[in-house]
Amino acid sequence: MKDLKYLTAYIVPVICIVGITYGSWWLFLTPIMVFVLVPFIELLMPSLTSNLDEETKESKLKNKFFDVLLWLNVPIIFSVLFYGLYSYSINSYEAYEVVGLIFSLGIVAGSNGINVAHELGHRQETWERFLGKALLLPSLYMHFYVEHNYGHHIKAATPDDPASARYNENLYAFWLRSVPTQYKSAWKIQHRLNKVNETKFFGLKNDMLWYTIIQITYLVSIGIVFSWMTAVISIGVAIVGFTLLEIINYLEHYGLRRQQKKSGRYEVVREIHSWNSNHALGRILLYELTRHSDHHYRASKKYQVLDYHETSPQLPYGYPTMMVIATIPPLWFSLVNKHVPQEMVELSKT
Repeated sequence: MKDLKYLTAYIVPVICIVGITYGSWWLFLTPIMVFVLVPFIELLMPSLTSNLDEETKESKLKNKFFDVLLWLNVPIIFSVLFYGLYSYSINSYEAYEVVGLIFSLGIVAGSNGINVAHELGHRQETWERFLGKALLLPSLYMHFYVEHNYGHHIKAATPDDPASARYNENLYAFWLRSVPTQYKSAWKIQHRLNKVNETKFFGLKNDMLWYTIIQITYLVSIGIVFSWMTAVISIGVAIVGFTLLEIINYLEHYGLRRQQKKSGRYEVVREIHSWNSNHALGRILLYELTRHSDHHYRASKKYQVLDYHETSPQLPYGYPTMMVIATIPPLWFSLVNKHVPQEMVELSKT
């Protein structure tokens, strides 16, 4: 019965549907829940540091329930998105309602879309990775699959990684650096893969080219089916969605650095190179993403069996709360900088 706790992650799309149905100020119900109510509740909930024993892990890995929970996000996300865009296309929305709709759908695209896409993108089964890529579509961030798997997991916690925030770098500067640099990095990686696999640019195996075509087709289809203004709304939804991802990227490796060897190579990624949080609510809503150190230690490890490591740096609050705090740089620096290991602060200065 304890495993049913992960059903809580569906609260976000459910609340979004409620907001769209009732309209007006109800459209702000989703952002209020995610950025106000959840952080408040999280402050009252415990931090759970226990790990599962090997027998329990084996049992959970065989239980398809945990996988189905992820797969179901695909029809849920696209159904909620369709409902929201359809509602906008047939109703006369006030300006404030448009803002509420964009934020609500964007939060769903980020929390139940990109977050689940990240988990599925590391799976061994091709069709599961396909589902992960599909979940990146509403945020127009399909290049994340290439950059994250072939770039970030190799360069994490180094100056070469666009998705790793530097010490004393505020969230807004990070966003402006990370978003375009990750996109350019994805194309560079794709170009390298094309050379290794001896495939042409205009070929079936050029994923980045296909992602571009699919995303353009997605927006054009929305414009044709609904309206071109609805397509513009979809772009706004995408920006909110991938911004949530970038805020989480900011949290995950802020100020942490790997030691560079004399050879120029960096030390192997260890548990100390990612920020963790064991706060219960954040763990559930984000499918254990907050145990990020163990994820980097073994990327293919499924979310339900990720471990806590005492050596990992711990954020003072859960991920949802820290996401809000990150938007206020002075508060972020005052709370987090003192938790950054001193040796990594020194590495950041070099």
